[in-house]
Amino acid sequence: MQSSNKKIFKRLALTAFLLTAIGFWSFQSFANETATDSLTEQTLVTENHADAHTSETHEEGKVDAGKLIMEHIADAHDWHIATIGTSHISIPLPVIIKDASGLKVFLSSKFHHGHESFEGYALREGKIVAVDANNEIIENADFIDLSITKNVAAMFIAVFVLCWLMLRVAAHYSKNNNKAPKGINNLIETLILFIRDEIAKPSIGPKYEKFLPYLLTIFFFIFINNLFGLVPFFPGGANVTGNIAITLVLAIFTFVITSFSGNKSYWGHIFAPPGVPKPLWILLVPIEIIGMLNKPIVLMIRLFANITAGHIIILGFFSLIFIFGAMNQYMGLGVSVLSVAFTTFMSFLELLVAFLQAYVFTLLSSLYFGSAVEEHHHEEHH
Repeated sequence: MQSSNKKIFKRLALTAFLLTAIGFWSFQSFANETATDSLTEQTLVTENHADAHTSETHEEGKVDAGKLIMEHIADAHDWHIATIGTSHISIPLPVIIKDASGLKVFLSSKFHHGHESFEGYALREGKIVAVDANNEIIENADFIDLSITKNVAAMFIAVFVLCWLMLRVAAHYSKNNNKAPKGINNLIETLILFIRDEIAKPSIGPKYEKFLPYLLTIFFFIFINNLFGLVPFFPGGANVTGNIAITLVLAIFTFVITSFSGNKSYWGHIFAPPGVPKPLWILLVPIEIIGMLNKPIVLMIRLFANITAGHIIILGFFSLIFIFGAMNQYMGLGVSVLSVAFTTFMSFLELLVAFLQAYVFTLLSSLYFGSAVEEHHHEEHH
């Protein structure tokens, strides 16, 4: 027993050390990038607005924390790796545009971090826009942006890792059917059994099996993207589940499956509430319809808000260094120690949140499925 406790303690100590190291590394990267962005912004302002009033409003060392936080949690057309001095090291991602002239495919590096245009398009505030010969934005330009952004690339990586893990577990069972799994195989099996026995069966009932593949897919997809989002360097750092467009699509999947799986009793409770006088249907039916439509909205906002809030809090701790540093460099140095300590604590907490949000999304989805396939015997109760 004591030997087992020692192993657990060593693993916790190693995890704490790694998270602390990651915290310091991400702080240094964030600080270098912030300083470079601030310097670049001041240079552009000086070149384009030479009047004294504009120069005074961009004091040396002043950082717009809110803007920097939003840039870090937003999607991007390149994958930032590190900042060394004034040089940004990043991986350019494919830009795919369909317009009247055909399909255009090139790397985002052609935009030179948004400072230049290429083939009639430019990168402005993280979005691709059509521009004219004078680099002015063409309003209502007719084109379709099919680019591989940072979040899309991160999803591809997550899906690749997820498929590799599942195929590895499947191969283990096909070769060692009578042997207990070890290591990562044991972890995956534990999570699968947890989803089946603690979520699907109690929430859905006897018909749980046809929904289990979707529940397992959605759980592991959210969980692995949450974990990758906590890693501040490639291939992590993308805010996939903190993107409301992605959480919307996941919620729509659950809504569509629920709607198509709904039996006569499910739809009857919505459009013809049993045991209720028909004149009251005028009031109750709209309420039931709103409640049905609110389900995917709850799923979408819950996952998006919780994941995004965690990233904002961590980046907010970093921003405190620059806010206090602008007042006094010794204050900034003192706050930096507390900032990294709180970031390490938040990293531990975010590990729990990564699992918890995947669990909650899967649980709510299974509850919706259960309500859709549940059989009601009204004649016995009314």
